[in-house]
Amino acid sequence: MNTMSAEPIQAVDPMAPRWYRILQRRRENHDTFTLELTPEDGGAPMAFAPGQFNMLYVFGVGEIPISISGDPSQPQRLIHTTRAVGTVTKAMSRLGKGDLLGVRGPFGTSWPLAEAEGKDVVVVTGGIGLAPLRPAIYQLLAQREKYARIVLLYGARTQEDMVFRRELERWSARLDVEIFATVDRATSGWRGNVGVATTLIPHAPFDPDDTIALVCGPEVMMRYTVAALEKRGLEHEQIYISMERNMKCAVGFCGHCQFGPQFICKDGPVFRFDQVRAIFGKWEV
Repeated sequence: MNTMSAEPIQAVDPMAPRWYRILQRRRENHDTFTLELTPEDGGAPMAFAPGQFNMLYVFGVGEIPISISGDPSQPQRLIHTTRAVGTVTKAMSRLGKGDLLGVRGPFGTSWPLAEAEGKDVVVVTGGIGLAPLRPAIYQLLAQREKYARIVLLYGARTQEDMVFRRELERWSARLDVEIFATVDRATSGWRGNVGVATTLIPHAPFDPDDTIALVCGPEVMMRYTVAALEKRGLEHEQIYISMERNMKCAVGFCGHCQFGPQFICKDGPVFRFDQVRAIFGKWEV
């Protein structure tokens, strides 16, 4: 049975990149940036589901999988947010308005937003892990009447490391969504919670018996998050995680993303936790 909110949307030719021109480059923090892209050929925009990813190609350097971080209701604004940490992303960080990127996608499964209708939705994430969940938050808020409580638990190393800070402030001003943020280390001006994101879970306002949890972040963070959600009473079938790990081709040819019997690029990146519980957190599977 398909547990995702929608059938994955696939490109017509998954191996052929389409050229996109950079409309805007925005810095999120000291090593994280957001690119807004538009099709160079002037064709139709890319429709996608929250949670899906694209392969972004820098000419002469290589390509890398990056989740789509924009609003699914505005596909004409194709948005990706990433950190400049590797060869491809560092080359990408040096691009500017008017430069071209190759784009393949979209690929993968999506967050189970249809299944979550009528239930509480708790989103738990840290640092740049908010980017793959941002499209889901856009859709949850755009269709607010379909859900019960919406709770976002967000952690970062410091206030300066947070991404989408202005957006977090706008969401926090709403009366129909509850935002709780925390930092590992408080710096000047921070008056909020101090500690990792999992410390927010014990007192977060959601009903464990009627909740869907969406989790994204480093594997160690997700492992502790799942444990904390279990203590609150959630079953593994209520928890969904996103895993972008070692993907190279996005279509299951190369095998780099094999995760036990599954391929993250084809069967993920969004998994219901009971589907991967037996091998989650283990090396070389």
